[in-house]
Amino acid sequence: MLGEGILKGMAETAKNFAGSFVSKERLTTVEYPEERIAPAENARVFPFLVYDTENWEAGLRCVACQICEKECPPKCIYIDKSKDKKPDYVGKQQFYPTRFDIDISVCMSCQICVEVCPFEAIKMDTQFELATDDRFGGLLLDREQLAKSNEYYHEIHPTEASEVDARLAEEKAKADAKAKAAQATAAKAAADAATKTAAPASPTQAKPEGGQD
Repeated sequence: MLGEGILKGMAETAKNFAGSFVSKERLTTVEYPEERIAPAENARVFPFLVYDTENWEAGLRCVACQICEKECPPKCIYIDKSKDKKPDYVGKQQFYPTRFDIDISVCMSCQICVEVCPFEAIKMDTQFELATDDRFGGLLLDREQLAKSNEYYHEIHPTEASEVDARLAEEKAKADAKAKAAQATAAKAAADAATKTAAPASPTQAKPEGGQD
């Protein structure tokens, strides 16, 4: 029947319109900003940097590898790498970003920076209320503004964050096991070398000069 789809759509609209007066579930809008709809777990807006300790600066996972800066399509990430190294959140000596800025007025929320990061250091936020009257300074976020805790990451992306933590824990366990094995091998080699050095030389039988066997 010609126009059947239009009639069905109009009937559904009328049903929801009439039902919205008696059932809140029928409402398709909320009274924002007094009421808010929780964003979906896979929602993404702009990137943020994850840190793991109480101190955001000491706990940043970022090691300033600059892969995200190179891969960013609109080139809105700006990183300066440190000249020295310092312990990261697991105690390993690493480089760190002395500057990490993102111009969110240019960012296209493509998530490529997240996909290419080998250290699980940058993730996508769900915060969208970022309006400002400062076109340049207000939309250029530095590393302190970008830094958010792993607990916050678990709040907005619980499934993804749990998977990342499990993967990082597994990688750390493998690294620790490898380090222990290397230490054990080195200790055994040192012990063998010490034993060999301490062992007396075996005496050799001197042969008389010009004698025969």
